[in-house]
Amino acid sequence: MLISTVILSYNSVNPIQRCLDELISSLLKFDEESEVFIVDNGSKDGSVELIKQYENKYQESHPELIKPIFFSENTGTTYSRNAALKKAKGKFVLVLDSDAYINHDAIKSLITYLEANKGVGMAVPRLSYNSGNFQLSCDVFPTLIHKLKRFLFLKKIESKPHALQSTTIPTNVDYAISACWLLTKEAVDKIGLFDENIFYSPEDVDYCLRVWENGFKITYIPSAKVIHDAQELSRGFKLSMFHFSHLKGLFYLMNKHKYFWGLTNLYKRLNRFS
Repeated sequence: MLISTVILSYNSVNPIQRCLDELISSLLKFDEESEVFIVDNGSKDGSVELIKQYENKYQESHPELIKPIFFSENTGTTYSRNAALKKAKGKFVLVLDSDAYINHDAIKSLITYLEANKGVGMAVPRLSYNSGNFQLSCDVFPTLIHKLKRFLFLKKIESKPHALQSTTIPTNVDYAISACWLLTKEAVDKIGLFDENIFYSPEDVDYCLRVWENGFKITYIPSAKVIHDAQELSRGFKLSMFHFSHLKGLFYLMNKHKYFWGLTNLYKRLNRFS
């Protein structure tokens, strides 16, 4: 088994069809078989029926390809992803959002880099919005001040030139949002599952911290280009349940990893300066 893909679905009937069409088309171009876990968190918009259609469509030609997991309610981002990770058998694990559209060339670029650089546990692509605009998908580990600025001014921050926007070479990063990650199975087996004490966010930051804690690197691959048609539920000034959930998760994250204001001591522990 080459790639185990883990996709979360929650009322995502509109984007997930394009996500699956482009992903499946890309995976079938490889010589080795892959598997796609689609974890639905109690959708009520027709997503469940659509996922079952894909399962039926490929049942005869590729019976191991589509592997849905259905929950009756929203279990969050960690418990649901873990349900799929526990079953993943691929040499690589692709964590993908239902509104992220990846092609064969991007997957191949990420695999090639991971195979050639054994110290890297996670490779991530350059993300852009559906409009084509650059998405700031990688960043330094969040402090309270940094997170507040990103929360209030993300659109303004993204409107300014960023080093990752212009780079053409692979670059190590602190963390990447979990819209599209490719990990080695070796890294996943060592790092373990997502922390289920976090319901919605920032489970991606926690996992990336643990990638570094376990001696692996995270590398941004600008030649691998993926569209992320982001809804970004926690973006903007208007408060919602997602903001409060995110804030709760952020305090949990910082307490867990013993940092709040600065990154110097954290970087020393992670050997992140190298």
